[in-house]
Amino acid sequence: MIKEILTRGGHQVVGEANNGLEAIKKFTELKPDLVIMDIVMPEMDGITALTEIRKLDHGARILMCSSMEQKAILTEAFQAGAREFILKPFHSERLLNYVNNMLETIAEACEG
Repeated sequence: MIKEILTRGGHQVVGEANNGLEAIKKFTELKPDLVIMDIVMPEMDGITALTEIRKLDHGARILMCSSMEQKAILTEAFQAGAREFILKPFHSERLLNYVNNMLETIAEACEG
């Protein structure tokens, strides 16, 4: 669903992962501008994967998503390095706004 929303919004999806371990491997291989990752994943949860990705690239831009809105989980995600958090189920426009804002920040940093 996320891939479809992003593609319709004019973005290129360069990879997908089925679990946290695969997400780290794909990040290493593909070096995407932005990662969207769920907190709940098999083999390695999203927060642990986020922490490992940030060890590889401290500047990695990661948007976490989850159906859980527990304050402790949100705090842990942001402390681990998440740049944004979106609650599921989300509307296409809301996801695209988050993604576009994060990518604008990248573009502005490159220009500056």
